[in-house]
Amino acid sequence: MDIKRFAAFLGIVAIVFVSIGLTSPSIVRDVRLGLDLKGGFEILYVAEPIEAGKPVTAESLKQTAHSLEKRADSLGVAEPEVTTEGTDRIRVKLAGVENEEQVRKLMKEPAELTFRGPDGTKEMLGSDFVEGAAQIGYDEQNRPLIQIEVKDKEKFRKVTEKLLHQPLAIYLDEKELSAPIVQQVLTDGKATISGNYTFEEAKTLADTINLGALPLKLTEKYTQSVGATLGQLSLQETVRAGLIGSVLILLFMVIFYRIPGVVAAITIITYAWLLLVVFNWMNATLTLPGIAAFILGIGMAVDANIITYERIKEEIRSGKSILSSLKAGSKHSFRTIMDANITNIIASAVLFYIGNGAIRGFALTTMLSIVISILTNAFLLGF
Repeated sequence: MDIKRFAAFLGIVAIVFVSIGLTSPSIVRDVRLGLDLKGGFEILYVAEPIEAGKPVTAESLKQTAHSLEKRADSLGVAEPEVTTEGTDRIRVKLAGVENEEQVRKLMKEPAELTFRGPDGTKEMLGSDFVEGAAQIGYDEQNRPLIQIEVKDKEKFRKVTEKLLHQPLAIYLDEKELSAPIVQQVLTDGKATISGNYTFEEAKTLADTINLGALPLKLTEKYTQSVGATLGQLSLQETVRAGLIGSVLILLFMVIFYRIPGVVAAITIITYAWLLLVVFNWMNATLTLPGIAAFILGIGMAVDANIITYERIKEEIRSGKSILSSLKAGSKHSFRTIMDANITNIIASAVLFYIGNGAIRGFALTTMLSIVISILTNAFLLGF
């Protein structure tokens, strides 16, 4: 190793460690903690149509999940996880919930689409409209509007006659979506909702009306609660075990491989920091299985270093110079390391595809660990 390369290596290490020292507190503070670490509860809902004989469509299930997520946000639950499963199930994960019973009660009530007069009276419901009849149209100035049709023409005539030249506000639960003015008495059961809508706003409103306010009732199939104290205790014990294991690994590398071991320790510390940076940038949720995959990734990174150094020692014992041994050992070990890592990435990708929840978190963390480990080893050990 010549002086210039050594100086460049020291410079890069100094920059990395300063960056670690400056950014680590905020990164650790901003990491999203999962249900098992922060506390809260998880619910699996089975969705059924309110009206007998109606199907549970993929679109209605997706929109219901979106509605549940919005409700959780309005209840003050930070970043809820709401996902659909199969053809009729929705899984909800809420971390950091204090009043569990109240949240559970409000979450499973079906969303209500209503059309209200100025005094708040519910004049019409989402079920009064023809399913799938709401469509996007355009006015003379090419502005988006929503074309609608009702089932009961006479009821609609009476409502428009009563509220002539007044707003007929559209609400989803207690949130006002729009408040169009009734311009004339409508007798054919058809109308248009106009306003300064963007195409996306008009489409969202039309979809909501078509779904009849997400006409699905939810039944709790499975509930699991995790206390905040238990979650915090799990986090502390897991982090403590991880730190002890990581320190022992670093000591092992330094004692048995000396200078190369110090370089390996630097790459491992850099790898751990970069993994947290990427995790934070992705806004991913950290769970106990994720921490386990994180620590497993450190072990895999160490394995890569050990394989490299052992191959270098073999090249030295064969009579080659140190520089030649470094090049040959690194080249041959890289193929072995890549074979093993590609196999692990494929296995993790399969787990991510077929798994859910904690399994997917473990798989994602494992894949990120492998990629970052390869990059840090290839870059720093290249010096």
